[in-house]
Amino acid sequence: MTTELAFDKRKIDHPPYEIHTLGDRVLRQTAKRVAKVDAETRQIVENMLRTMYSADGIGLAAPQVAIAKQIIVVDIEPDEAANPPLILINPVIRKKSPDLSVAQEGCLSIPEVYLDVKRPEVIEVAFKDELGRPQAIRAKGLLSRAIQHEMDHLSGVLFVDRVENALLLNQELDKHGFSQKDVKPA
Repeated sequence: MTTELAFDKRKIDHPPYEIHTLGDRVLRQTAKRVAKVDAETRQIVENMLRTMYSADGIGLAAPQVAIAKQIIVVDIEPDEAANPPLILINPVIRKKSPDLSVAQEGCLSIPEVYLDVKRPEVIEVAFKDELGRPQAIRAKGLLSRAIQHEMDHLSGVLFVDRVENALLLNQELDKHGFSQKDVKPA
């Protein structure tokens, strides 16, 4: 999967977007489908990538930067300049494996909180790329987890909503200054 956007993965001091954090209502809004992939969409994607790389992230969904559109960007190898990021517009999971795995997740919208989340191991996703072309991929491991995590954002779901260990969740949120009332079990 290659991207048509030439992209520099370096961090910048003043990224184009502010990443909203747990407690901000924009994170709970449902994103709308992108009707037409155009220059404006590509500019949003480029700004999202700059923001994600500058925050040391491996994924970012448009709702995290207060854009209610079904756009996510993922790059599980941000230090590899030769590997382009994955851009998914209007993504839909077509298949999920019955095999589940538990792994630690974090989120740019909930800094410094890392907790275990159970998700399907393998998924098949259909989406449009940055030129509006239909695409489909089969993802497993970290890529599968990152895509599912970012797609949750499009529905207003955060990874903390999926954490099963309530005691550990509450301890971590308290430790980092987040409110337990902002968690909505999925």
